[in-house]
Amino acid sequence: MPHAMNSQDLVHVLLVSFPSQGHVTPLLRLGNLLASTGLLVTFSTTENAGDFMRKANKNIDEATPVGDGMIRFEFFDDGLSGDNEERRRLDLEYKIAQLELHGKEAVTRFVEKHNKEGRPVACLINNPFIPWVTDVAHALNIPNAVLWVQSCASFSAYYHYNNKLAIFPDESDPEIDVQLPSMPLLKHDEIPSFLHPNAPFSFFGKGILGQFKNMSKTFCVLVETFQELESEVIDYMSKLCPIKPIGPLFKNPKSSNSSIQGDFVEADDCMDFLNSKEPATVVYISFGSIVSLNQEQTNEIAYGLLNSGVSFLWVLKPPTMGSASAVVLPENFLGAAGDKGKVVQWCAQKEVLEHPSVAYFVTHCGWNSTLEAISSGVPVVTFPAWGDQVTNAKYLVDVFEMGVRLSRGEQTEKNGVSRDKIEKCLREAIGPKAAEMKKNALKWKEAAKEAVADGGSSDRNLKEFVEKIRNVSKLGSASVNLVNGTCT
Repeated sequence: MPHAMNSQDLVHVLLVSFPSQGHVTPLLRLGNLLASTGLLVTFSTTENAGDFMRKANKNIDEATPVGDGMIRFEFFDDGLSGDNEERRRLDLEYKIAQLELHGKEAVTRFVEKHNKEGRPVACLINNPFIPWVTDVAHALNIPNAVLWVQSCASFSAYYHYNNKLAIFPDESDPEIDVQLPSMPLLKHDEIPSFLHPNAPFSFFGKGILGQFKNMSKTFCVLVETFQELESEVIDYMSKLCPIKPIGPLFKNPKSSNSSIQGDFVEADDCMDFLNSKEPATVVYISFGSIVSLNQEQTNEIAYGLLNSGVSFLWVLKPPTMGSASAVVLPENFLGAAGDKGKVVQWCAQKEVLEHPSVAYFVTHCGWNSTLEAISSGVPVVTFPAWGDQVTNAKYLVDVFEMGVRLSRGEQTEKNGVSRDKIEKCLREAIGPKAAEMKKNALKWKEAAKEAVADGGSSDRNLKEFVEKIRNVSKLGSASVNLVNGTCT
C-alpha cells in the first residue's frame, strides 16, 4: 500500500448510523464520498445490521481504498442478542432504548481506541433517530455533524414544531392545516406524521425531535437534497441553521460507483425481465425496506395490477417491522400475469430506475426512493404510509409535478386502497398527464446531475465541509469552537 494510503496519514471521520436500511444507505453513500476526497472513514452501526451487510455485500470486514481515501467498518453489540431475539423483533421502543444505552458506550470506546492508535477522530457524523451520538461528540469535545436523510421541507416542519414557531395539529384540533414559511400549505395528513397526536411509531418522532433539541451542539447539518430542488425552503432555513444540501448522494458518481455498498438483502436479478420489455412500458413497485403491507392490501394491489393490464416489476419483501406477518400473492396471480409481471424480494433500485423500460414508480415516498426517482427522471404514483412519506408525496404531486396520488397515508386511508382505485391510478399515470410528468421528471434529473457535478451546488458544499474537517484536524480539539454555526 502506498504511503499516502496509510490510515494514520488520513484525516479520520467516524460515521454512526441508525441500524435500518433507509439510514445506512445514505450515510454509507456519504462515507464513500468523504473517502473519495482522501479521508479515512470508519462506518459504525449495530452488529446485527453488520451481519445483514456481510451476507449481501463484499468488503465489509476489511479496510478498502475508495478514491484517495479509505473506508472501514466497526460494529457494536446493541444488547439485543440471544434471549431478547423475540423482543428485538416486536418492541421497537425497547430496541431504540437499548441502542442508546449500548451505543453511547461503544462509540466512546471506539473514539478512545482510535486516539491511542494514532487515528484521532476529527468529526463524528450521525443520522436522525440517534441524537445520543451528538451527546457523545459533545462530551468528548469532537465536532459533530448530522446527515439529515429527509427533505429540507421535513427538516423545516420538525424545526418549527420543536421551537413552537407554528401551529400544528393537537388532540383538541387534529385536522388543522399547517402553514410554514417558504412552503405550500400542508393538510393535517401531509405534515410528517410523527408530529401528529395520533401517530403510529411516535417514538421515532421523539428520536428526531431529540436531534433538534441537540442542534446547538452540531456545527453542520448536511442535507440529502439539492439547492435547485428545494431552493426557497433551503434559503429560508439556512438563515436559522447551518444546513448544507449535498445531495443527491445517489447521483454522485464518486459515491455510487464505489464497490462498498450496504444492502441488507442480496438483490434478485431483474435485468433479463426489464430487457425483454419495450421502452417506458413497465410499472416498478416498491415500498422500501420498512413499510409492510397486510394481506388485504397485497391482494388489492395484485388485482389492481391484473385489471390494469400493465407490465410490472414488484418488490414484495418479507416483513421487517413489528409483528407484521408475511403475505402471500393471490392464488394463480403469477399465472394470470404471465410474462407481463415479475415479483422479487429485493432489487438493485438504482439500476431498475435507470432502465429505459421503466415507465413510472409506485412508491411509498421514503426520501431515498423519492430522490432516486427524481434523480433518474422517473414519474411516480405516490403510496405513502407514515413519517415524512406523506410530506414527500405532497411535494412529488403538487410541487415537483411529477406524480399522481394513490394514497394519502395511513392517517387517512385507514381501510387501505381498493383495487379499483389502484387500477384507475395506474391507467392515469400512462394517460394524458404522462408526457407532462415525464418532462418535469427529466428536468429534475438534469438539475440533480448538475448539482453533484464538479462545481455544482452540492459539490461546492461538500468540498467546503471537507475543508472544515481538515482544518479541525490540523488545529486539534481547541478548534471545536471554530466550527460553530449552530441553529438559533
